[in-house]
Amino acid sequence: MSRTTARIATIALFAAPLLAFGSPAVAQQAETPAATPRAPASAEARAAYDRADPLSRSVFWTEQAELNPMDPVAGVKAAQAMRELGRYQESADMAERVLLVQPGNVEAMLEVGRGHIARGQAFYGVSALEKARDANPRDWRAWSLLGAAYEQVRRSQDAQAAWAQALVLSPDNPDVLTNMAMSAMTRGDTAAAEPLLRRAAAQPGASLKVRLNLAMALGLNGKMDEAEQMMRRDLPPDAADRNLAWLRARTGSAAADQARTWGSLQGG
Repeated sequence: MSRTTARIATIALFAAPLLAFGSPAVAQQAETPAATPRAPASAEARAAYDRADPLSRSVFWTEQAELNPMDPVAGVKAAQAMRELGRYQESADMAERVLLVQPGNVEAMLEVGRGHIARGQAFYGVSALEKARDANPRDWRAWSLLGAAYEQVRRSQDAQAAWAQALVLSPDNPDVLTNMAMSAMTRGDTAAAEPLLRRAAAQPGASLKVRLNLAMALGLNGKMDEAEQMMRRDLPPDAADRNLAWLRARTGSAAADQARTWGSLQGG
């Protein structure tokens, strides 16, 4: 082997380990790309989740709100989904977070009120609802919710005045009529509740809740046959049986069970 050849071979021997040790580091860097921040969901994805169940919506909209705390739509929709899941305190807290970044957001004010009414602590939602009413006095929802909140904190005259104004703005609104009827039922006045619920149930937008509340009022007023007919139309047999058994156990009692009726004072 010539001296030149030997020198080249020696250089190659020293160079090989350098390449061997250097290659994995280069490869590892290539395999670990820099993390990119997540972008908010597209308009199409948001529209799709609006049609999803409450649990899916609460996960999605909470994530969207965390990605962009300045997105008031995500915060309000997360609060609404939490409330539908029965997570009332979390719902109110989420809506309050929206108000921190957008103090004039009426939808967030309404959700604050709904959350506190639903958890039985309406006192803490009255201020937000009054601000919503003042910001948009022609929105019947604020008046209706205020009626429910006032009734819960035993301001009955204020509640009746708020509901009366809600009906001026939205005549024969089934949610408002139902709240008025449930107020009467919690006072044991099922006779006054029945015609209000009949009016509510006759409206095109009346929900299943409205019809079931009417059936409850009918049963408590001793009209069990009519109550049973309504429940058999709207409920599976086992659910209808349970509700009818509850009604029969209370037929002739002085007042309706408040735990069953206060759940309806959430409309608007």
